[in-house]
Order: sequence, then structure tokens, then C-alpha cells
Amino acid sequence: MNGLTHQLIIAALFSLGGFILSMALTPIYTFFAYKYKFWKKQKTASVTGEKLKIVSKLHAKKIARNIPTMAGVIAVVAITILTFAFNLTREQTWLPLAGLIGGAAIGLIDDILNVWGTDRKNAGLRAPIKFAMIIFVGLVLGWFFWYKLGYTYVMIPFIGNINIGWLILPLFVFAVVATSNAVNISDGLDGLAGGLLMTSFGAFGIIALVQGQANLGFFCFTVLGTLLAYVWFNIYPARFFMGDVGSFAWGTSLGVVAMLTNSLLLLPVIGFIFVVEGGSSAIQILSKKIFHRKIFIAAPIHHHLEAKGWEETKITMRFWVVATVFAFIGIIMALVEYRIF
Repeated sequence: MNGLTHQLIIAALFSLGGFILSMALTPIYTFFAYKYKFWKKQKTASVTGEKLKIVSKLHAKKIARNIPTMAGVIAVVAITILTFAFNLTREQTWLPLAGLIGGAAIGLIDDILNVWGTDRKNAGLRAPIKFAMIIFVGLVLGWFFWYKLGYTYVMIPFIGNINIGWLILPLFVFAVVATSNAVNISDGLDGLAGGLLMTSFGAFGIIALVQGQANLGFFCFTVLGTLLAYVWFNIYPARFFMGDVGSFAWGTSLGVVAMLTNSLLLLPVIGFIFVVEGGSSAIQILSKKIFHRKIFIAAPIHHHLEAKGWEETKITMRFWVVATVFAFIGIIMALVEYRIF
């Protein structure tokens, strides 16, 4: 048995452990979620201040079902336990775990305000405040990445590594902010964000193992296991939602993993649907601010497709398929870059 095969077996065990522990923690979460009514509330205004008439209409029945949110806390607890117990290393797993916990803390505050707050317009933290908090987390993690771990290189596919010195810090912040927000934006349909995250973490887990970063690979597969448990309950019709505690936790951690594997420029390939989702929202906002007109019926693009008449399950499954294809492309690009072929 060669080293990579042995590591794949261990990775599978971490994934299985993440799945089993998350499933074991789920009844505890659901007890408190239904007892204290963690019902998700739909915000009534977009980032630009416009009333969300179309989205509110599309999801009126779903919101009326009183579906609990904040289920992402299950995965955060499971990943933290398994990483602290079996996989904690300064060089490879401190940062993604810190990103997970930091993102979760911001998301938890937002979810608490969503569930029990009185501001129905924003239904949580205002966007600028969330943005500033994520930037702060990115700066702290980025400083450790640059100053303590000594990373200064960025890999350009098919060209090689380029030393950018201290500029790695703002690049790290950009990666964390962009990824966490893209995941958060994508979390709008049952099973969508969870499935997309599974393909992304699975791809980066393979890349990490190929690079010889076994602990980082094990971390990614631990996350994958928790996502499998989450999607079990989140596929249509969803039993619960990850909430911002989940989307910001997983999104921040994914950005950190991309930086640690020196594969940031592969992230738009592996996370292609996240780019499409985040990009469609950005285009919609800019178009309304500059041209005072909308490009899409509703944004992000999954809401546009809903408004066009596509069924929720059809959108989710099609996006999963596309995400898987692009994840394979990203893995192949990484294997070529590291001369595995």
C-alpha cells in the first residue's frame, strides 16, 4: 500500500467520522431549534434598498412552513471536535479551523438577529457590518498566513509560482471575503449550497493530499462528511437551513483552504457556480445603481431561473452537475501543474 492510498483511507475515515458525528448531533440541534423556534425570516429589502417582491413571492410558502435555521452549527461543532482531537497542526489545520469558527461567529450573530430581531427590512446584520466583520477575520488570518507561516507565493496555472511578498495579505483577505459571500449568496435553494460545497471541499481535499498536505486533506474530507449529513436533511423539501452560521463558516474556511493549497486561481474553476451566483448578484447591483435597470428578473441567478419557471429541484440538480464537472476540471489542472501525469 503506497502513501497516497493510505492517506485516502484515512481521509475516508475522517469523512465518515464527520458524517456520523453530525448525524448524532442533529437531534440535539432539532430539539432546541423547535423548542425555541429558530424559524428563518425572509428579509424584505435588497442590498440596494429595493423591496424583494419577487423573491418573497417565490418563497412565501417555504417561509410559512417555519423551517429552522442555524443548522450549520452542527457541522462547526463536529469539525471542531474531530480536528482538535485527531488533526490539529499549526501549519495545515489551524487556519482553516480558525476561519470556520470566525465565520461561524459572524453568521451566528446574523442568524440570531434574523430569528429574534425586529428589523424585518434587513432580517439580520446590515450588509456593510457583515462585510467589515469578514474583512477583519480575513486580516487576522491573513497576517498569520503571511507573517507566521511565511507564505508569499501565488501559483499561476501553467506558469508557476510568483513571489508577491506582503501583497499576499490583501490577496488572502480578498479570497476569504469573496468566497464567504459567494457561498452565502448561493444558499437560496434547498440543497444547493450544501451540494456545491461538497464538490469544492472534495476537490481541494484531493489537491491537498496530492501536494503532501495530508492534514489539510483530512480537514477537507472531515468537512465533506459534515456536509453529507447536512444535505441529507436539506434536500427538497428542507428540514432545516444552514443559516449564515453555516454559509460564512464553510465559505471562509474554503477560501483559507484555497490559499493554503496555493490554488486560489483554481478556486473560480472548482467553485464555478459560486462565481456565477456571486457575479450575477454583483452585476444586478451595479446595473441598478448605474443604469437604473435590472439585468435579471431576480438575483442571484437561481432566483432568476425560478422566476422563469424552473423548478427548484431542477435548478439545484443542474447546478450540482455543472459544479462537479468544473471540480474535475480544477483537479486535472492541479494534477498537471504538480506534474502528477
